[in-house]
Amino acid sequence: MQWTLVIPLKPLARAKSRLSDTASDGLRPGLALAFAQDTVTAALACPAVKDVAVVTNDALAGRELGALGALVVPDEPGGGLNAALAHATAVVRSARPDSAVAALNADLPALRPLELARALDAAMEFPRAFLPDAAEIGTTLLTATPGRELLPAFGQDSRARHRASGAVELPLDEVDSVRQDVDTGEDLRAALALGVGPRTAAAAARLLIRPRGARD
Repeated sequence: MQWTLVIPLKPLARAKSRLSDTASDGLRPGLALAFAQDTVTAALACPAVKDVAVVTNDALAGRELGALGALVVPDEPGGGLNAALAHATAVVRSARPDSAVAALNADLPALRPLELARALDAAMEFPRAFLPDAAEIGTTLLTATPGRELLPAFGQDSRARHRASGAVELPLDEVDSVRQDVDTGEDLRAALALGVGPRTAAAAARLLIRPRGARD
């Protein structure tokens, strides 16, 4: 079984506000786009992934991510993250009702295709499953096998909310790149320590920051 990944991305001008301590207003949109580009590139290289749909109303992000091979789905509901994911999932399944669908964060710049494959392979065993983020509060991956609703509950404390919804938490080690999303400067340093994709590396170099744990 191969998966269709649905990746939501808010307008770049409003993305990554919590990185204000690390990146200026002028740099954050480019950083958010770089995260998404490296995420989509890695996802498309994953052997467990059939295709990737990005749901966004940002014209620049749509062009850039579409050029990488992603299907771009307009965020027609405009009702926030969970509504966007539900809409994109419906679009995907209107064409292929038997699709296995997974929601993946757009801010996983260290994503490794084989680690993503390991998580998706484990998720095949359950109707719905999820992977918590590195902080063990949020969620970076939510899956639904064919015939099952995704039922996204992203937002504050989404780990607890997805667990309460009946999704199974995947007890996986050595999938750090799938769990390391980037909301803060400290998150970015942790992702850099794992090894990010080329676009994020170039964008981070302009910020003059180093991986967490680096020494003079």
